[in-house]
Amino acid sequence: MKRFTILIVILLCSALSSSAQEIDKLPVITVSGTAEIWIAPDEAVFSIDVTKTNKDLQAAKRLNDESVGKILELTRRFSISPQNVQTTQIAVDMKYESIRDARTRIISDDGDEIGKRVFRGYEVSKSVTVRLTDLSRFEEFFAEVLQTGVSGVNSVRFETSKLRENKDKARDMAMKAAKEKATAMAAAVGQTIGRAIKITEGNVGGQTFANYSANSNAVGTAGVFTESLVTFAPGAIKIEAQVTVSFLLN
Repeated sequence: MKRFTILIVILLCSALSSSAQEIDKLPVITVSGTAEIWIAPDEAVFSIDVTKTNKDLQAAKRLNDESVGKILELTRRFSISPQNVQTTQIAVDMKYESIRDARTRIISDDGDEIGKRVFRGYEVSKSVTVRLTDLSRFEEFFAEVLQTGVSGVNSVRFETSKLRENKDKARDMAMKAAKEKATAMAAAVGQTIGRAIKITEGNVGGQTFANYSANSNAVGTAGVFTESLVTFAPGAIKIEAQVTVSFLLN
C-alpha cells in the first residue's frame, strides 16, 4: 500500500509538471490587477495594560485585580458582550533597582561602578483586550477607561466588521482590472484575449490602526497620560487586493 501511494504521488507530480510545461508553450498574456477600497471603521479594539507593584505580593495582586475588575464592570455598563472582552496576558515579576551611594562605591569585575541592588517589589501585570462595536460611544468609553487605574493603553485599533465582504469586493475589482488591462494590451497588437488559464492571488490586506499610549511611575495609582483623548478621528480602512492572471491570446 505504501509503495502504491508513493507511485500515485509521483504520477501526480509528473502530470502537474507536464501541465505547467504545456501552459508555457501556449500564446498567453499575463497581467496583474490591483484594487483598493476605503471604508469607515465600525469597531475599536483596545489593548489595555494594568501593572501594579508592591513589596507585598498579595497587595500587588489585590491592586491589580481591583483595576481589572473596574474595567470588566465598565464593559458591562457599556453592554459589551463577554466574547469581546479577553484577558490576554498575565505576568508576575520581581523588580529591582540599582541605588548608588558615593560613600560606598560598588565596582563590577569590569571596573564599572554599579549600584546596590535593592528589591523594589512584586510587579503583577495583566493585559485586557476590549472590542467596542459602537463607535458612537468611543470617547465616553475611553474617558472612563482612563479612570480605572490602568497603567497603559497600549493601542487602539480601528477595524471593520465587514472585512470579509470588502475583501471579496476588492478581489472582484482586481480581477476586472486585470481583464481590462489584458484586453487593452492585446488590442494594441491586433489580438483578443480568450479564457483565463491561470489565476494567482496576491496579498489581500487592510486594517488601519491608531496608537495612544499612557505611562505611570506611581505604585498602585492611575497613570499620567501622554495623549489628549478628548477627540479622535479613526479615518478610513484601506482594503487591498492583487491578482495575476494569464489569458490565452487569440
